[in-house]
Amino acid sequence: MKEKKKKICPKILIVDDNEDHCTLLSDSLLMYYEIKPESEIKIVHSGTECLEQNLRHYDVILLDLYMPDMSGLEVLPQILDKADVPIIFVTGEKDSATAAEAIEHGAQDYIVKYGDYLLAIPVIVQKNITLHKIKVEHERLSRQLQWTLEELQVKNRQLEGSMMKLETMATTDPLTGLANRRAFNDQLIRRFGEAARYSDDLSCCMIDLDNYKQFNDTLGHQMGDELLCVVSEQIRSSLRSSDLAARYGGDEFVLLLPQTSIGQAEIVAKRLGKLVAQTIAQDERMRVPVTLSIGIASLHANDAEAPDDLLTMADRALYHAKENGRNKIVTHTEMLKKSTSETAF
Repeated sequence: MKEKKKKICPKILIVDDNEDHCTLLSDSLLMYYEIKPESEIKIVHSGTECLEQNLRHYDVILLDLYMPDMSGLEVLPQILDKADVPIIFVTGEKDSATAAEAIEHGAQDYIVKYGDYLLAIPVIVQKNITLHKIKVEHERLSRQLQWTLEELQVKNRQLEGSMMKLETMATTDPLTGLANRRAFNDQLIRRFGEAARYSDDLSCCMIDLDNYKQFNDTLGHQMGDELLCVVSEQIRSSLRSSDLAARYGGDEFVLLLPQTSIGQAEIVAKRLGKLVAQTIAQDERMRVPVTLSIGIASLHANDAEAPDDLLTMADRALYHAKENGRNKIVTHTEMLKKSTSETAF
């Protein structure tokens, strides 16, 4: 048979100016508890004396409503400022309004000196100590939960940031900051589908740097990388927010221009070629002249049936520009007519 756990007397502070009543309270409590360590019950007779105690030491405080120096309602908030301890009012008043006021100001319970209340006090004390421990534990767990939630939010933000960084790394060319080939191919499929669905035009420009190998061999790879960054910046500044520019590989770039006819794309390409030429000419370090060859195709002008067709047409036009003297814009339409529309910058 399981041995019954003995009741240990908690640390109790009795605050009452009536010495006889204090003795009755103390005796009633000591009769209830089987283990009674010395000085577990402390008696004081005024609010001032109460506030001089180490209030955090006690498990419960039995507080009289009326005392010579101040009322229990005046002492109550001062106790709670010093310690988180359950306070039980013990009074001869049978006024429910007073009881409600005490509870409202932070008292945990209220006992009226009436009938066999002395027999009930130990049970009420033990109940309130237990409830207070539950409340304290609940508050601790709530704080821990709040801290855990805040930590999770921080971790989630860090994870989102890491995922965004990884996504950026996966879709961005690390040297130029433009989209990479993979990102461009994904966008080409999506934007081609949108253009076909809404009967919009879509133009594609393939760009290659003329004399880039000579530039690299003469000025070094570091200057070659800087040239790619300069060209990328000029491309970026020449486009709308809805346009897409990507480094397609090496010294090749590709532009995707939604809702843009092949004629409008030629205007963009010509402006870009002039801008790059001026920028390079103004930089004394770039002594080797570099120009752009550009091939252009569009969905409507060239009846592209699939995204890859549009890219292939622009690439063929670029090849034709390179084969016919470089520093040119060639459209796939004019290339097919064998009467090349070659616009020099």
